[in-house]
Amino acid sequence: MLWQLAQMLWVGGLWLVHLGLRPVLGQIGLAPLLIDEVASAFEVPVVGFAAACVIFQALVLVRAEGLASLWRDFRGQVLLMALYASAMYVAVRVGWPDAQRWQVFSYLVLGFSGLVLVLQPVPGWSGRVREAHP
Repeated sequence: MLWQLAQMLWVGGLWLVHLGLRPVLGQIGLAPLLIDEVASAFEVPVVGFAAACVIFQALVLVRAEGLASLWRDFRGQVLLMALYASAMYVAVRVGWPDAQRWQVFSYLVLGFSGLVLVLQPVPGWSGRVREAHP
């Protein structure tokens, strides 16, 4: 359950900022530079929160499947890709702030990693229904 909660928060938040905030600000009638500035102010904390949730999900995966699952399991590989994309976003933003396209690319890699992760099964759950304990 913690896996799904963390996943919903960071993947949903990323896509909400990218697909929800920008169009709404455009509908309000704000100038394009102001839209970019406001969206950029939201993206940084969302990427940081996503990185924290990815680390949490990696810990859940390691607890359920073992340490080797981070590089052998597809879910672990996607989590590592998402962590790398969030680190790349922050590194480009701090070290090369004029590279807007690299920031967008890193943000989208993080978002699509989340979407791929949503399609994967929850770790430690083999598909059987658990019985309630009295």
